[in-house]
Amino acid sequence: MSTFHFQQFTVYQEKSAMKVCTDATLFGAMAPIEGGETVLDIGTGTGLLALMATQLGAVRATGVELTRESYEEARSNFHSSPWPGRLHAIHSSIQEFADSSSCHYDVIISNPPFFHRHSKATSRHRLLARHTDLLPYPELVDCVERLLAEHGLFYVMLPRHAVDDFYSIARRSGLHRIAQTDIRSRNHADAKISCLTFSRHRRPDRIRQLTIYQTERVYSAESKHYLSPFLLRFAKQD
Repeated sequence: MSTFHFQQFTVYQEKSAMKVCTDATLFGAMAPIEGGETVLDIGTGTGLLALMATQLGAVRATGVELTRESYEEARSNFHSSPWPGRLHAIHSSIQEFADSSSCHYDVIISNPPFFHRHSKATSRHRLLARHTDLLPYPELVDCVERLLAEHGLFYVMLPRHAVDDFYSIARRSGLHRIAQTDIRSRNHADAKISCLTFSRHRRPDRIRQLTIYQTERVYSAESKHYLSPFLLRFAKQD
């Protein structure tokens, strides 16, 4: 069985199309959670981001997942974690969930489908996970606007080339970017992804760059700062 072991929980990922990767793990580790928040993870997949949010201190994390296979896997990962009472998996599209839910969340997290109008992967489940056809960015933003608490934060990971368009869509819906971290693998490499935080209320817009690796297989000091509470390699070193 395909598994990924973290310090405090394990992610089983046999059925889910999108597996644990460095980008998603770093994204989850940097989530704007201080403790006590209610969190919604849109497109939870294996449940990784919801699990990380709970470890960071979220009082409750809800993962919404469209595909049954991934939903079942997320639910299993939640139940086998140290925090089963604080995690909840829902099998639904986010559009249907937003139509039916009366809840509002302090933090909404999403690692949405990356590709639009590109050649599609052969696996149906990977296709659904990686393409925007079933969750166009305007629909994602509309759902977030309806589900976000008044003083809540929306935290999203995007391919770098999509940032400007997404920023414009969010701004038209009354969501203002307050932070952006452009992530590159190594020094002198171009940033491929960006982690953005939005709020209903204007704040100074902080834009920065983070490099994952200092050298081959050696994390930079900043990425280690975020990842050290989660990855086993740092538990063994410390």
